[in-house]
Amino acid sequence: MTNYSRGDVILTLFPNADLVTAKKRPAVIVQATGLNTGLPQIVICAITTNFARRGQPFRLFVAKDSPEGQASGIISDSVIMTDCLATVRLEFTYRKIGVMTAAVMEKRDGSPYCESLRLKIIINFPELIL
Repeated sequence: MTNYSRGDVILTLFPNADLVTAKKRPAVIVQATGLNTGLPQIVICAITTNFARRGQPFRLFVAKDSPEGQASGIISDSVIMTDCLATVRLEFTYRKIGVMTAAVMEKRDGSPYCESLRLKIIINFPELIL
């Protein structure tokens, strides 16, 4: 089993909303590191280069030439869509391409949605609040 951590940027098959089709794209792992569910799956959020998706307080822009963009391994300016979550099986992940810096993972700008990337998977596990 691949060892991923929260904040890793991976290349994966991300399911579309119809749950029938999927697209190969980068994604950020938002599942808490060390959460041992016993299932070969992880919780991720989508990364897109479609700038029409920009402009929401819960979507974060990352420039590819910024320190954060370079660390993440993205190849184009991108938008992290923290409102677009999916659970994917590890067999549908290809590889780790980078890591989101702490500056991005902990970003806050005063909006009520900025804590989206600080998401911890605590459903049914409230003791895991880190």
